[in-house]
Amino acid sequence: MLPSNTTMRLENAEARRLFLTRQGLGRRPPATSPKRDLATLIHQLGFVQIDSINTVARAHHMILSARLARYRPAHLTGLLERDRSLFEHWTHDAAAIPTEFYPYWRLRFADDRTRLLARWQSWHGQGFEERFDTVLDRIRKTGPVKAREVGEDEGRRSGGWWEWHPSKTALEFLWRTGALAVCRREGFQKVFDLAENVVPAALHGKDLGDEAIIDWACNAALDRLGFGTSGEIAAFWDLISPVQAKEWCRTRLVDGTLIEAVIALADGSPRRVFARPDLAERAAQTSPLTGRIRVLSPFDPALRDRRRAERLFGFHYRIEVFVPAPRRRYGYYVFPLLEGERLIGRIDMRREGIGPLTVRALWPEPGLRFGKGRMERLEAELHRVARFAGCGGLTFLDGWLREPMGEFAARTDAPKEN
Repeated sequence: MLPSNTTMRLENAEARRLFLTRQGLGRRPPATSPKRDLATLIHQLGFVQIDSINTVARAHHMILSARLARYRPAHLTGLLERDRSLFEHWTHDAAAIPTEFYPYWRLRFADDRTRLLARWQSWHGQGFEERFDTVLDRIRKTGPVKAREVGEDEGRRSGGWWEWHPSKTALEFLWRTGALAVCRREGFQKVFDLAENVVPAALHGKDLGDEAIIDWACNAALDRLGFGTSGEIAAFWDLISPVQAKEWCRTRLVDGTLIEAVIALADGSPRRVFARPDLAERAAQTSPLTGRIRVLSPFDPALRDRRRAERLFGFHYRIEVFVPAPRRRYGYYVFPLLEGERLIGRIDMRREGIGPLTVRALWPEPGLRFGKGRMERLEAELHRVARFAGCGGLTFLDGWLREPMGEFAARTDAPKEN
């Protein structure tokens, strides 16, 4: 039950508009320089997930290109490897994160040390711990290394993390727990150096207490969400626990820096959330989004919290990369389509080497038609994506426009997301 004094309410369209704007999908301010605009955008987002799948372009590049017309992959490389204004570490997955946030990751380093040590010992035995000093000594003496350059005497293995040799496991552990940092990538392989050689000294040596980290994590998450439950706030960075976020919200309600509000979900039902006291003013000042169609990465931050996205947009999305082909509902790597403030469909497409961007299938959301105007906007976006990805044009397979599939969420045999 909501307290009797809770009167703040956002309608669904207002909530979607505010959230999408916070996620960098609203109207952009005037451009300055590509590098400065990119740094500002990533700070606004909080982080950008890095992923290796490259059916069109890698996820981090798709995320940034959907928001910045002048974005090029070299701009991100420059911020990570030359300016050091971003560092690479873990949120829910590997991500590019503003370096000024580095001191707040100390809580994550400590949590990962306990959690990963127990997990990886169960997978690999205790041998990898013996390699910690060996790996660190090698980097001190000879400089940065890739995983394939350590553990030469341990044999070559294929497969995933469960087949890492002990030195590879040690290298990843030392990165996840803060002793090492990624200084660059070569052919998408991480190159590791001592963290003090990568992270500016003022930030590497800055020691914050747990309370300060929790306060920052919750405030920074809420700023980027616009509103949220305590669980959504905790999940944003994956730095703190749901219990810690819940207690933070309770305390901030008492001191008046938070309010409880109600947002209308896509199905019209109300949901209680936490927000700043000026939520109504912020929502009223948020400009409507343009009718442009955007191709979103499956790892786009606006969709990262799948349940939140489904509640807000009525859009049920699961990535099917790890689903056996016969059981896939849509396809291996299908891109959501955003039009203004609505998710209107999903598209299966891929680049064919240096050839064209090939559209294999498009499924509109139920009740939506792709008439002439919408098709023109879609093709304009696809041509933009093709140019960005370096494709030689755009082509459509026969039968690419499919019928809506209805409510996927209602299927009891729907494959679970990894």
